[in-house]
Amino acid sequence: MSNLAVWAPRVLSVLRIVAALIFLLHGTQKLFGFPAPPASGLPPAMSLFWIGAILELVGGLLLLIGAFTRPVAFILSGEMAVAYWMFHAPRNLYPTLNGGDASILYCFVFLYLVFAGAGPWSVDAARNKA
Repeated sequence: MSNLAVWAPRVLSVLRIVAALIFLLHGTQKLFGFPAPPASGLPPAMSLFWIGAILELVGGLLLLIGAFTRPVAFILSGEMAVAYWMFHAPRNLYPTLNGGDASILYCFVFLYLVFAGAGPWSVDAARNKA
């Protein structure tokens, strides 16, 4: 088991990078219609969905490179908690039925990053070595 534990910090970085890439695509979809526009269309500027898309794009980019990971992850975790309780939970009690399972997972992955940090493959780690 100790052989696997050696990899834990690097796998933390991989988790952060993969989660950020997927999360970032939600922002590009809402703001630019890439890779495909949302079914409801692009959100109007300054609307709640537009602000969420900005958070997803900018926050996703920052998490992707591992910059300011703890505060960014805290904000994004909160965004996902709000998204779940505001838009998914009122539709149905069960996350698998209300479409909110991704919001819950993002919320808790980002909450974990608040405490665990970015891992060794990050701007945060490089900045702390200097």
